[in-house]
Amino acid sequence: MRVVLQRVSHASVAVEREIVGKIDLGLLAFVGFGPEDTSKEVIQMCDKIAGLRIFEDDDGKMNLSVRDVQGEILIVSQFTLWGDCRKGRRPSFTNAATPDIAEPLYEQFVTEMAMRSVRVATGSFGADMQVTIVNEGPVTMLLESW
Repeated sequence: MRVVLQRVSHASVAVEREIVGKIDLGLLAFVGFGPEDTSKEVIQMCDKIAGLRIFEDDDGKMNLSVRDVQGEILIVSQFTLWGDCRKGRRPSFTNAATPDIAEPLYEQFVTEMAMRSVRVATGSFGADMQVTIVNEGPVTMLLESW
């Protein structure tokens, strides 16, 4: 499982020019799954993200989590996180989970994040989406399951 996490002051996702999810202060999570990922990785990743201290406290230190700042999370599926660009000029996506594996894990990820007292918005799994981001900091983290 791979997640690109961005601290944002605003983010939205649209499908066919219609906004399907938007947040203000919080996190944008681009989420991609590998074929070996399971519910266990989803739970661990949601715990990590909900408690990750990447928001600034009154002293300007990254010491607060998305829950601490009462932030939101926008979750967008992105199989391209598994793109392999080592050979040639066209990425290979053979390491990405197929939709029949990835979609239930994505749905579980959304549910698990909501269970951690974080307001959740989403994109549309498998859709061609347009994402608008105001990245604060900028702060961007790459997380991989362990």
